[in-house]
Amino acid sequence: MIPLFTTEQIRNADKYAIEQLKVPGIVLMENAALSIFNSIKRNFNLIKGISQIGIIAGKGNNGGDVFAVARHFVNAGFLVNVLVVGNEKDLKGDAKINFAIFRELSQIVNNGKLTFYKSKSDLTKIKNSDVLIDGMLGTGTKGEIKEPYKSIINYVNDLNLFRVAIDLPSGLNLESSIGSPIINANLTVTLADFKTGLFYGSGYQFSGKIEKGSIGIGDEYFANQIVSDYLIEPEDALLGLPKKNKSSHKYKNGKILAIVGSGKYIGAASLLVKALFQSGTGSAILAFPKSIRNLIATNMGETVFASYNDENKEYLSPKNILELKQQIDWADLITIGSGLGRQIETINAISDIISLFKNKKMVIDADAIYAIGEIGVSKFDLTNKVLTPHHGEFSHLIGISVEELELNILRYGKEFAKKTKSILVLKGAPTIIFLPNGDALINSAGNVGMAKFGSGDVLSGIISGFVANSSDIEQAVVSAVYLHSLSADLLLEKETEFGITATKIEENIPNAISFLRNSII
Repeated sequence: MIPLFTTEQIRNADKYAIEQLKVPGIVLMENAALSIFNSIKRNFNLIKGISQIGIIAGKGNNGGDVFAVARHFVNAGFLVNVLVVGNEKDLKGDAKINFAIFRELSQIVNNGKLTFYKSKSDLTKIKNSDVLIDGMLGTGTKGEIKEPYKSIINYVNDLNLFRVAIDLPSGLNLESSIGSPIINANLTVTLADFKTGLFYGSGYQFSGKIEKGSIGIGDEYFANQIVSDYLIEPEDALLGLPKKNKSSHKYKNGKILAIVGSGKYIGAASLLVKALFQSGTGSAILAFPKSIRNLIATNMGETVFASYNDENKEYLSPKNILELKQQIDWADLITIGSGLGRQIETINAISDIISLFKNKKMVIDADAIYAIGEIGVSKFDLTNKVLTPHHGEFSHLIGISVEELELNILRYGKEFAKKTKSILVLKGAPTIIFLPNGDALINSAGNVGMAKFGSGDVLSGIISGFVANSSDIEQAVVSAVYLHSLSADLLLEKETEFGITATKIEENIPNAISFLRNSII
């Protein structure tokens, strides 16, 4: 796991370097500038004397960083235009020193220009840049983005060039990872260490590729910090893969009862059960309404069926639970919810199953999450249960709007998992896993092609298959979430995101497992 740090922890790193290590702030800024300079050269094919570097500098330390970066590009022979947003009198400390150095340099060279922003016409100075470096707004950004910053951000986002953000894209509130407008960066060089707000929400959407830029203080400070946010690495996913015993048989490789599907949502059951077997499940029983048996049983040759008498209603009712008692007792894990529907009778049946069999491993998704929300979370013991809602389902579950949830996703997710002692898999871009101990694990794989009907059903199937085969539920969930996304990422080697479907993700799971093993071992 890669630890992710808060804005306050990063600020304290600067303070630690200056007060404890006695490193002058101007040295930290110079280290940052060199790191940014090298990162940009490494990522973009720039040609000395031809490539143009546009730089937007604010009045804070980000501005100071890019004044120093500008100097390095000028000295390396590139054409550099620096646009300063703010007044010279507002520049303080180390930022003021680096501004003064670049101002003097710009007066004696032909390839370095300095302009103070006065009107939108000044933006033409940077419009022909090959790379635009954003050092306008920093970690103190809060609330509404005002003029002239708003117009500048919108102008820059409309330009056909590479955009590099320093520390974070201007306009982003790192505390909540929201903001509008935000510089749409191709690359973000974040200083000192990785910050949580860059890896979810608007940070995830607008930061592009994220690299760490050194300020030269080493790892000692960060090693002693308490963190609760992490980025999942491929190695973490490999650790949670179920271990197969050579002498095991099908009933030792996970016995799963899938209570999923209804007359309205037949496809959900098929996708989930197929994903179970693709992720190593030895035996699975699919429970579904008897009236749709002929529809649901097509092309599901590995599956054993337990059809219950639905009296042609095509959905689950409380009286069906007794019919399924034998299968429930047999199962190591129950996966419930996908495609069940939201009829009152079905909601009551789901409630009874979760309550009566609370000691069973469970993966709870979709309509089962809706049912919990309708009845009330406090009525259920969700200890060690895995819940897999998307943002809409989770907001209903905890009784707030989606808009309110997305203002503070990490807080709401952590509070829920800690209070209920459950493992919450909050599906989205990216998916975030919340653990009962208060940790948030952010998925580092996945692409926009996954935003299709059925993708969540496949994820529930993979999670169920891994959890049923594992004694470590949390680690199994980490592996399942990562591999689900990795499967989709590997599909991009042969097609675009437009052609990715839930079925293709499910069918590619074995390939993703093989790729993961071969790339790490």
